[in-house]
Amino acid sequence: MAVRKPVVAIDGPSGAGKSTIAAFLAKRFGLLNLESGAMYRATALKALRLGLPLEDEAALAAMAEMTAIALEPTEGGNRVLLDGEDVTTQLREKDVTQAASRVSVHPRVRALMVAAQQRMGAEGGVVMEGRDIGTVVFPKAEVKIFLDASPDARGERRFIQTGPTQGQPSADDVKRELRERDERDRTRTESPLRPAEDAVLVDSTVLSLDEVKARAEAIVLEKWPG
Repeated sequence: MAVRKPVVAIDGPSGAGKSTIAAFLAKRFGLLNLESGAMYRATALKALRLGLPLEDEAALAAMAEMTAIALEPTEGGNRVLLDGEDVTTQLREKDVTQAASRVSVHPRVRALMVAAQQRMGAEGGVVMEGRDIGTVVFPKAEVKIFLDASPDARGERRFIQTGPTQGQPSADDVKRELRERDERDRTRTESPLRPAEDAVLVDSTVLSLDEVKARAEAIVLEKWPG
């Protein structure tokens, strides 16, 4: 009988490096990388295209029920299909990212996304990153990591990632937006951002990327020797 591969849940605030670590662990351990954030961004993109008010929970939930989102793993990362259309490159646009934060606070939308994520990871062998993976989506995940860093550190990294080009926000603007996002994520009624009781906290404020990868790898090996 084949040994069931684990579910690895990575939670943490925006800009903490969850996507990078999830992609690393998926490749390292032969797991499927399922991005919950990409699903919310795809939902937000469709809402923007349709001109739906981002405060209208009923309209957003009705739209989400009629929406097909698929994540297809590739060598360079997941390809995101929205109703069959490849929208991968559009999901990191600023307006989509901001809209996703507003869409994700609605309980009915979150319930639909959680159900879809649970179906995707039901057989194990996945890495999922988000804000409520270890607390809500997979509370029985074999491995739980809460990846955090100070708002200033996350803001600097995000600013460097996006690049200081004309029309882009300043480093201070990026840090302010992250703090506002943190406030929304931590205080929302449905599935607020918080570490699971059995999650291992990794604070990357003063760690290099290689150090964070090594720490995450060690946590998986400790919890799931394979």
